[in-house]
Amino acid sequence: MSTRPVSETSRTLSDLARFLGIDDSRLTSFSGVTSTSSLVQPGDLFIALPGAKRHGAEFLNDVIARGAVAILTDTHGATVVNEALPTLITESPRAIMGDLSSWFYGAPSRAMVLVGITGTNGKTTTSSLLHQLWSLAGREAGLIGTNGIDIAGDEMAATFTTPEAPEVQSILATMAERHVTHAVMEVSSHALHQHRMRSTHFAFAAFTNLTQDHLDFHGDMERYFAAKAKLFTAEYCDTALINIDDPYGARLVELCHGEAISLSRQNTSAQWHYTEVEKVSVGYRVAIRGTGGVLIEGTLPLIGEHNLDNALMAVALACETGLDPLFVGENLSQLVGVRGRLESVLLGQKFTALVDYAHTPDAVERTLATLRMSFSGKLIAVLGCGGDRDRSKRPIMGAALLHGCDIAIFTSDNPRSEEPEEIIREMVTGLTLAPTSIIEGDRRVAIKRAIDLAAEGDCVIVLGKGHELGQEIKDVKYPFDDRHELAQAIEMKK
Repeated sequence: MSTRPVSETSRTLSDLARFLGIDDSRLTSFSGVTSTSSLVQPGDLFIALPGAKRHGAEFLNDVIARGAVAILTDTHGATVVNEALPTLITESPRAIMGDLSSWFYGAPSRAMVLVGITGTNGKTTTSSLLHQLWSLAGREAGLIGTNGIDIAGDEMAATFTTPEAPEVQSILATMAERHVTHAVMEVSSHALHQHRMRSTHFAFAAFTNLTQDHLDFHGDMERYFAAKAKLFTAEYCDTALINIDDPYGARLVELCHGEAISLSRQNTSAQWHYTEVEKVSVGYRVAIRGTGGVLIEGTLPLIGEHNLDNALMAVALACETGLDPLFVGENLSQLVGVRGRLESVLLGQKFTALVDYAHTPDAVERTLATLRMSFSGKLIAVLGCGGDRDRSKRPIMGAALLHGCDIAIFTSDNPRSEEPEEIIREMVTGLTLAPTSIIEGDRRVAIKRAIDLAAEGDCVIVLGKGHELGQEIKDVKYPFDDRHELAQAIEMKK
């Protein structure tokens, strides 16, 4: 499936120059926009950006071979291009790339009810639950997020949680072309900081929570919060839905200048809140009060208290975007979990085997606490930390692992350019490991050791990678699926 609209759009460099306020009368026309050299299609304008390691202009020969017809770049990029293609120069191409892309595709975000969801944890599950409710109600629905892109039922893989601006706008334009009326997008802090959302209009923006992550990029929690908070300004959204159980959410409500709708699991002063939560065999029987006094009752077939937060947000968004509250309550039982989030591997074994994407201290702690309450046997957990990412969270995640389970197995995640042993050393810094704790740098071996230790009634959870299908080591991504590795280990144990 292509994420470019079928109907042809064509602009000239003269059109673009007028949009940018540049004096240029060239009539070279272009029919697409991208800043990723590998995504260039014949007729494209290539936006050459300065990068952390290389400037996009250095891929000149590649984009010419792929059919690029013009380039927009900065002064340095223009020197590299040296008029090999018609070139427009702007001081900061990244800053205007979102505006340009939205202009090129005709502001597609305004052709639908678009919801943006941000927060450290819960974006993917909340987006999926909302998308499911829309689809159950017969809406033509779209989704952009970590687990993939869905355009009215057609699915494709995603490279980033939030794509670059040209891809965001082309996906939205494709959705509009295919008559999508409701769409939800996960919005990362990186995307907000890097202006990828410029000129994207959200009818609703939702905030789930904020816990430590990405500090290698943002520097500290205040800058991380400031990046997230950008979504809740008049520039981007009309109405905000905010989880006020989270302390940063409580702050965000006060900062919002537009309409802000509060949500809470227990605070009955919030506009959306639970009035009843009863644990049942698989999930919860719930009653939810919403704006205008609506009452929604039903059974939520998801485990984990964090999913109560995700479901409350999804239900509130579904109703605020026009679904009948009675319909939502009747269909709660139809909702399913997301790939890689407390996902079971079932091969007839007498113990539970799960994978989960938890890769922040808070997510690891909450996931293990949920499983502690759900299983009476031993809890065996496998966890690593990603390389070339926020190092400050490694010892916090290590402590969450050690104290949250009976047998803690420290291993590698995506070590990237770092040595797995060094990452693990940082994870266990300051910890007094239990006699049952295991350090095993090979993730495949670590998973097998966890399964070998499991007895009837136990629970094995492999954390950190969830739905991912590869492991990145020294700039090479090798095939690796935690679910497949669990399944193989279980088969070998039989």
